[in-house]
Amino acid sequence: MKLPRRKFLAAGAAALSALPRVASALDYPTRPVRIEVGVAAAGPTDICARLIAQSLSERLGQDFIVENRPGAATNVATEFVIRAPADGYTLLTFATSAAANATLYDNLSFNFIRDIAPVVGIMRGPGVMVVNPSVPAKTVPEFIAYAKANPHKINMATAGNGTAPHLFGELFKWMAGIDLVAVAYRGSGPALTDLMGGQMQVYFDLIISSIEHIRAGKVRALAVTSATRSAALPDVPTIGESVPGYEATAWFGIGAPKNTPTEIINKLNGEANASLADPKIKARLTDLGGEPMPMTPAEFGKFIADETEKWGNVIRTAGIKAE
Repeated sequence: MKLPRRKFLAAGAAALSALPRVASALDYPTRPVRIEVGVAAAGPTDICARLIAQSLSERLGQDFIVENRPGAATNVATEFVIRAPADGYTLLTFATSAAANATLYDNLSFNFIRDIAPVVGIMRGPGVMVVNPSVPAKTVPEFIAYAKANPHKINMATAGNGTAPHLFGELFKWMAGIDLVAVAYRGSGPALTDLMGGQMQVYFDLIISSIEHIRAGKVRALAVTSATRSAALPDVPTIGESVPGYEATAWFGIGAPKNTPTEIINKLNGEANASLADPKIKARLTDLGGEPMPMTPAEFGKFIADETEKWGNVIRTAGIKAE
């Protein structure tokens, strides 16, 4: 059956208009891609960003350059990416804090779920409660007793308001009924430095950024934050073994400005998921205390929405406020 001339021309025009878009996705990337990270270097988000950036560079033949843009609990980097051209050349590596900030901050100029297109999950894993070796407590119950005997005298480092270490620590304070002084840093790296230096006494870090310091004896691990023990630290108990019901895990992923072409997002998703299936990368993530989190863009979008609701409830219940 012949198509009417008008419909034939319209169909042809639509097909032709789609060609540059498809060609762009096939050729992408033709120049370096920037991956923005909203915290300082050396923290877990930064480590994940650099691991996936190196793999994508090798797989796609272009440099994926990590740029640290700390500030306002990762909101500075998020807003920068939202305002960037939606062409696939500016990406965002983000973490659990992205889900928390929607509730933590009342005056954000953006809506993360609306303004950031999910690309792919990278990793999820538990945190670990670490203390300076000078702290007398060797177990979680001993630490709780120590904190109750010294109210408002124990410094708890955080990687910034609303970051996973902050949320994990505030949840522990609330559930254990203790009073710790939260001190915000611009990332996990500086927080760990001051913990090891003795300015801070406790930090709810992510295993990925603290495990080498634990192995070197520079900090002492009291417990992990997950519901079950971690394969990376099999001899370390869970917080839930002493504080029933406590459970928290962190996660990391990549997003892009909204309206980034679907073809480019799908290409990045496919290549990133292939990277996460690489035995060397899987082993590296496991060694760092995490596990790969491959998802489709749609699955990752639903995951972010669910996490936003979960941590929003925690923030409201615990009365956590942004400074």
